[in-house]
Formats: sequence, C-alpha cells, structure tokens
Amino acid sequence: MAHVQPAEAFTVEEARILQQNLGEPLRPGLTPAELSDVEDQFGFTFSDDHRVFLTAGVPVGDRWPDWRHGDPDQLRKRLDWPVDGVLYDVENNDLWLPEWGPRPRSMCNALAVARRQLATVPQLVPVCGHRYLPATAGESGYPVLSVYQTDVVYYGWDLRSYLRHEFGGEPLGDEPADVRVVEFWSRFAE
Repeated sequence: MAHVQPAEAFTVEEARILQQNLGEPLRPGLTPAELSDVEDQFGFTFSDDHRVFLTAGVPVGDRWPDWRHGDPDQLRKRLDWPVDGVLYDVENNDLWLPEWGPRPRSMCNALAVARRQLATVPQLVPVCGHRYLPATAGESGYPVLSVYQTDVVYYGWDLRSYLRHEFGGEPLGDEPADVRVVEFWSRFAE
C-alpha cells in the first residue's frame, strides 16, 4: 500500500475564513465541553476536521444541524437518515449486499439482518443538509458524502474542498488518487 501524505491540518482560522462564504449567520463555536456533550448524548465522535469547523463557528439555518440548541429528536433523525435510507432501499428497491449472506425471504427478517449489518458500519454525521462526514475519532481528511438512500456522491474530497466547492463556487475537480475511503459508504459512490 502506497504511503499517502496527509493534507495540511484544517485550522480554526481557515474554517472561519471558509465560513464567511456560507451565506448563513454564525453563532460562536462549540467549546470542547459542548462537543463532548454532543458526542456523549448521541454516541459518536466528531472527526478532527469537523471538530475544528464547529469550534470556529456554528452556522445557523434549516440545513445546518444545531448541535447546541437543536431538538434532540430532529438531530437523531438526521443522524439516522443514512441508515434509514439503506433500509428503505432494502425494502423497496431490492438492495442486498453479498456480504450480508443469503437474503431472507421475509421482508421483516431481511430488514433485521440489514439493520444488524448496518450497526457495524461507520456512523455518518451531518454537516449540512444531507452532506455527511464519517465519525472518525482522532482522524481527518475524509470526504464529505451527499447521502440520499444508496445514492451517495462525493461532494468534497475533504471538509475543506467541500466548503470551497459547495459555498465558494470552486469546482470539485477530479478525484485525487489518495481520496480516503469511507468503509461501506464509499462503495455506493464508486
């Protein structure tokens, strides 16, 4: 396996500059204690670049998760959206992956098997709308994925390129040779 050079660290200063292009009001960033509280409440850990982004400021608007004041049930729905979409495709679009073994005949059993399998894949955390980053504690540089059921599209090769592309008008560009793979989820984007 070839050694991949990590991108320059995403800094709070860079995040603040990129947040100026969002076209949304910003609240003060989350403190380390607030970030930990969110992680404890919802059972995931923000990736390092997502932490930096939310430390720089918290965008306000319908598309942005409000980790400080948001309705916990709505935040849970946003966190569940990617898995719920895969389950929808299992139930309505004949999705079944070979590594899940033979598909059970009963839909109830098929959904139960799929749900168990999906409990083992990386948690996706909403960034904006249905754009997600994986919950990868202590890591950064993962792509931002647009997730709608199993229609998964790369929207940024990392959080920095996502913000530049989606809000700064920069083209996404060709997929770099060293784009990080998000276990399970990247298969639908390839």
